[in-house]
Amino acid sequence: MKKLFAIILFALPFFLNAQENNTALWEQANNHYTAEEYQQAISAYEQILTNGQESAKLYFNLGNAYYKAGDVNNAILNYERAQKLAPQDEDIAFNLQIANQFVVTKIEELPKPFFLRWKTSVINKYPTDTWAAISVGAFILFLLLLGLFLFSKSSTAKRFAFWFGILAVVFSGFTFSWAAHQKAVINKHDQAIVFCPRVTVKSSPAETGTDLFLIYEGVKVDITDRLDSWREIRLADGNKGWLPDSCIVTI
Repeated sequence: MKKLFAIILFALPFFLNAQENNTALWEQANNHYTAEEYQQAISAYEQILTNGQESAKLYFNLGNAYYKAGDVNNAILNYERAQKLAPQDEDIAFNLQIANQFVVTKIEELPKPFFLRWKTSVINKYPTDTWAAISVGAFILFLLLLGLFLFSKSSTAKRFAFWFGILAVVFSGFTFSWAAHQKAVINKHDQAIVFCPRVTVKSSPAETGTDLFLIYEGVKVDITDRLDSWREIRLADGNKGWLPDSCIVTI
């Protein structure tokens, strides 16, 4: 215990110094952005990421700086990364939509069943931490209702505690699963943005593979398989094929 305490005391100054450094970089980056010095702003935002700190706001501001600098690909990439952390943020969704208007390849997304769209909209209503907090709160409520059920002498109170306790624990389970789902999405890196100006998607992971179709930079793809330096990708319209790993950057 003493050793652990000593390690914490030793590491604390470095942690506080890193936080102060990131705060200073954040202010510098925002000042550069306000002054329309977008490349300097990009460098400062990127340095914060290099220091190990990330957030939806950071990726959003970085995407804005890239967009203002005329780099639409990196703008889309960082808007997508911001949206993974804050899927309910309307500003991120709006700016991403604006940036995607510059993508040459237009894709008709396959329609999803109503219940899947509804489920996604519910899960994305709040961020992971909020769903986790709601889940913990609902479980605490269940424990309180359990105590009321066990120790109350009133049959009405027992009936109330029983039914609402069931609702509370079920709701806690659902919200916990939604928080876990969002966390899994954040930790997955199975989507990417195409960065090659134009690339031919192949039928197999080799240059000798049959040419299937052509896509241009800025397109979002799902990564479905990997083999050496090749990635199998799927578009929103269901088309699949292989392209070199060097042509995509993961979200």
